[in-house]
Amino acid sequence: MATLLIRDLAQAVSPAGTGAPLRGRDAMRSVDVVEDAFVLCEKGRISAVGRMRDLEPLDADVEELDGSGCAAIPGLVDCHTHAVFAGSRAQEFELRSGGASYEELHAAGGGILSTVEATRVAGEDGLRSALALHRGWMLASGTTTFEAKSGYGLDHDTELAMLRVVREAGGIPTWLGAHAVPPEFPDADAYLGFALAEVLPEAAALAEAADVFLERGAFDAEQARRYLEACRDAGLRLRLHADQFTEAGGVPLAVELGAVSVDHLEATGDKGARQLAASDVAAVLLPVAALVLGRPMPPARALIDDGAIVALATDFNPGSAFCESLPLVCALACTQMQMSPAEALAACTVNAAHVLGRADRVGRLASGYDADIVLLDASDWRHLAYHVGGSHVAQVIQGGVPTA
Repeated sequence: MATLLIRDLAQAVSPAGTGAPLRGRDAMRSVDVVEDAFVLCEKGRISAVGRMRDLEPLDADVEELDGSGCAAIPGLVDCHTHAVFAGSRAQEFELRSGGASYEELHAAGGGILSTVEATRVAGEDGLRSALALHRGWMLASGTTTFEAKSGYGLDHDTELAMLRVVREAGGIPTWLGAHAVPPEFPDADAYLGFALAEVLPEAAALAEAADVFLERGAFDAEQARRYLEACRDAGLRLRLHADQFTEAGGVPLAVELGAVSVDHLEATGDKGARQLAASDVAAVLLPVAALVLGRPMPPARALIDDGAIVALATDFNPGSAFCESLPLVCALACTQMQMSPAEALAACTVNAAHVLGRADRVGRLASGYDADIVLLDASDWRHLAYHVGGSHVAQVIQGGVPTA
């Protein structure tokens, strides 16, 4: 693997410090900015970040990349996606734009279950192709590390196929075996009995974490406990979708079981925010889903100010968040959730990497970290969130190799 020198950068920018996760306003707003900078990458890792005037002579066989006019930031980390799916829900999008609610569509057999049908039909090769397409979109938007969940199979073969294709694509697989109740089962308890007995033993060998949708119309707190405890006993880290529409006990359950994260939180009140702040459970906020579904934004400001671990993610999925762009998520965080640009950067780098158990490898521009780097088509790193939409990622480097 060639040595890569990214030279003449307007800025090289990274969340400050070496620890993870970052908690509280001061820690999340602290950013290291190096002006007129270089980043040196060797053997897939960052070996040095500094000012051009301090760059020592290098061997002649070094590959050079001109970063003039660009700001370099760490490769972005998307810690909550549903990027493996087949089919489209454009028709559902049209119905929702006419006033149909998410819960109404779900109850009528739309929503998750419509994607389950298409995903089962696609087969493993079809899912592999779909993820390759979606992964390309994500990479072009600056995401170099991604998590993706199962949960659109809800049977034995498709769930395992989803986990396999995520691993093959270099993603971090999560078994979302408790996403919805498929139509062939009479109720949630019967489905969980099947999933835990027939799918979990093999899913635990493929996935790194397990996730559950704890919400009205999906799984209640006791069912979520049953599922999560079995997954924990099988060696999986625990995550929850919770408080998207109602506070149904997700936050206290996550804290009690020592979950890695609880995600969504659009319906979380002051008590829940304080519980998270007093715990080591990360709050993963998904503003695109809140925007699309017309929900209140998660209480980012209260969570950060109280000292909670806060991460951001796209929730990329075909129904409520058909969006692969973490830069857009950062823009929403700043404009709709009162987060600062520095807090948004920390939330989709260091803190998202912490959620995925990789904060010692990704999420910073610093010596020893993976050489995953995004060059913004701007001389000021704050354009990550300031530029709403559009294509402002000029170049993505993954493992020390430019991707295009």
